[in-house]
Amino acid sequence: MMLQRLNEYYLRRQRSPNAQDRLPAFGLEEKEIPFVIEIDAQGRLVNLADTRTVEGKKKIAQRFLVPQGVKKTSGVSANLLWDTAEYVLGVDIRGNPDRVAGQHAAFRARIGNLPEAALRDPGIRAVLTFLNGPDLGQFETLSVWPDILASNPVMTFRLHGDVELVCQRSAVAPACVSDGAGGASKGICLVTGETTAIERLHPAIKGVWGAQTSGANIVSFNLDAFNSYGKDQGTNAPLGKAAAFAYTTALNHLLGRGSRQRIQVGDTSTVFWAEENHELETTLPNLFGEPPKDDPHRGTDALKALYAAVQSGKFVLGKAGTRFHVLGLAPNAARIAVRFWETATALDLAKRIKRHFDDIQIVRAPHDPEHLSLFRLLTALAVQGKADNIPPKLGGEVMRAILEDLPYPVPLLNLAVQRCRAEQRPSYARAACIKASLNRFIHRANRTAANPEKEFDPMLDPTRPDPAYRLGRLFAVLEKAQEEASPGLNATIRDRYYGAASSTPVAVFTTLLRLKNHHLAKLSRGRAVQMERLIGQIMDGLTDFPRHLPLPEQGRFALGYYHQRQAFFTKSAASDETNQIEEESE
Repeated sequence: MMLQRLNEYYLRRQRSPNAQDRLPAFGLEEKEIPFVIEIDAQGRLVNLADTRTVEGKKKIAQRFLVPQGVKKTSGVSANLLWDTAEYVLGVDIRGNPDRVAGQHAAFRARIGNLPEAALRDPGIRAVLTFLNGPDLGQFETLSVWPDILASNPVMTFRLHGDVELVCQRSAVAPACVSDGAGGASKGICLVTGETTAIERLHPAIKGVWGAQTSGANIVSFNLDAFNSYGKDQGTNAPLGKAAAFAYTTALNHLLGRGSRQRIQVGDTSTVFWAEENHELETTLPNLFGEPPKDDPHRGTDALKALYAAVQSGKFVLGKAGTRFHVLGLAPNAARIAVRFWETATALDLAKRIKRHFDDIQIVRAPHDPEHLSLFRLLTALAVQGKADNIPPKLGGEVMRAILEDLPYPVPLLNLAVQRCRAEQRPSYARAACIKASLNRFIHRANRTAANPEKEFDPMLDPTRPDPAYRLGRLFAVLEKAQEEASPGLNATIRDRYYGAASSTPVAVFTTLLRLKNHHLAKLSRGRAVQMERLIGQIMDGLTDFPRHLPLPEQGRFALGYYHQRQAFFTKSAASDETNQIEEESE
């Protein structure tokens, strides 16, 4: 199913009326080539063109349409009319002259095996003349030669005066596409259902974060234990050459640098596409990704567009019923693991994503961003806030929960609570994770509950009876009393007692309630009465302090603390109960 959808996406992009949107035809691929060797008709070096441009701190090479590369293994296998400097020039970079000599010979032999019509082309004749004995002395005088020796870059040829590469010349290109197509066994392709030549080794998939830089495979059989009925390699999962080329080309395009249809969530590289041009194809990165510094409101704007689409049932581009596909991939040695695969209509998917943002919506300070990206959520749960410390599978599991409308993974709540205790502070992002996790657990439990529990609101709910939630509120009020009694404190009761208060309340709350009398004595009479009555309202219904709060209850404690703290600093949230207390105290 997944490979069929990728094949369909490739065919759709092939039919695009916009030439810039089309994917390479069968037998071709786009390749970044840093250096182009320009030669004259006699095979003499004219120039070595450096196609690299500086983007940020990196040099990025220009992309060219070239014959599809061969599957590189530990042996010697040459690409047609393009390859690394070792193959093209025969220069020994890694101290293995015998191997390099074999690579250079294989590169020349690959060109020499082209059909006679292609060999008569002036460009091919010039390349073969050049390869008979390349003069490395000419290259050694060039300023880029040290870069070539250091990086063994990809190189190709262009005839001086031409715009296209030699492999793109009209007499050469058809032969390049058909080169090596014979000799394959026949079988029924699992994607198309047609009898065709079966691809033995599928092209590599590149761009999956954490996978091998040379590429990895989704379909691969490299050991006898993986084979069935005497078959080997690709014949165990037979795909025609055209279908294997189509799905790998489509996936490499989706994963490519600068792709607007991929996001990175933890170790999971997620790509998405629709069966027709659709607004969601370019909106999803803005919804889940971190907005760029030059456009900080991009995520918020995308979120508003999503809510409008769900409310109206219509999209600016594309239909509500268009099928949408989301694929999550993770590295696994030389293979790629499929973390999740989800197909839904665009409207259904938009509703699920909207629910995620509804779940994480929570009261915030003015300086906190309205749009919380997945990256910001996950880094808030990581040690030292570093992306490298995000648990490997967590990002993919969270994304799957969003797309399939499932409860969030348990580690999301656990990590949020643990980071709150470790840093003695429930932050905006952590509180959002806790609220979202608890609400989905409550929603699921309410399906079979005789007395359904109310889900948590984005802001303070003074009527909520949960003991853990009220204890969190109480802790926030006691801290506020201390702050007002002793302005400018370097550390409050939160820095000393938060961990114990949220896990073993009975051990600390009796002490904290004794201390609050000392703090309230320093306040004005009116303010002290307000705080006393607020404490009384919170404790109303609390019969005792629990000995121990399990992890979900610690999440409720953190949420109560966060809500109450925000209520102190948010005018709209502080209105009802505090205003009433002020009026009564006067």
